[in-house]
Amino acid sequence: MRTQIRNIFTNRAVILLLSMSVFGASCKGTKSVTGGEVDSRMSAKNIIDNHYSHQPKFKTLSGRVKIDYSDGDGSQGVNVSLRMEKDKVIWMSAPLGVVKAHITPEKVSFYNKLDNEYFEGDFSYLSDLLGTDLDFDKVQNLLLGSSVLDLRKEKFTSSVSGENYELKPRKARELFKILLQLEPKNFKIATQEISQPEKSRQLQIKYTYQDISGNVLPEDIKIVAAEAKDKTTIDLNFRNLELNKPMNFPYKVPKGFDKITLK
Repeated sequence: MRTQIRNIFTNRAVILLLSMSVFGASCKGTKSVTGGEVDSRMSAKNIIDNHYSHQPKFKTLSGRVKIDYSDGDGSQGVNVSLRMEKDKVIWMSAPLGVVKAHITPEKVSFYNKLDNEYFEGDFSYLSDLLGTDLDFDKVQNLLLGSSVLDLRKEKFTSSVSGENYELKPRKARELFKILLQLEPKNFKIATQEISQPEKSRQLQIKYTYQDISGNVLPEDIKIVAAEAKDKTTIDLNFRNLELNKPMNFPYKVPKGFDKITLK
């Protein structure tokens, strides 16, 4: 199944990120967010509490995102339009609507006019591709600079790693390992890694940030998904974002398209 999915995305560089991308930012008056000093005395609980208190507050978002995608078979780049209603829907469209995606907590959907085909399914599609279980909330958190996992549900140890705070679960998980680094200025995720050593799988996400109207949001995101000898790299750069504007999310599969069936 993984091979089939990878081939689909190799031929259609847009689709993976139409299915995943949520967020980033750039608009009038924005500036990169850097700096801050770590406090070696800060407890893991305080770091986590600060992380959740610094979540962005908005209802809707629109803008454009530059996506660069590469795997072992080649690389491609594309600019897409992005619209989002937080916690409800993610909508993306390639130029002229050649490829369009509509993502909700219940369903992943996209169509491709170049090949006259469409896909509708749940998040097992992305979970298999990236080698870790995903749902709408996890994908949204991943791309907002928030932890993919709920850090409030278990205990962590904290330490200082370079210029960042580092968190590791106090009790090792049986199936996968977790490592998080958070920036001291805004307690946003600098790096998060989830790995499954037994299956040679690893998902790594790195971030840089900027300020938009008082919201600290990703500026650039680099996602690396590896399984055995296969590696997929996705770079995202976001610009021209607007927050809290009225918008709609038009999506309708054209008649006569063939449904993509994954086996």
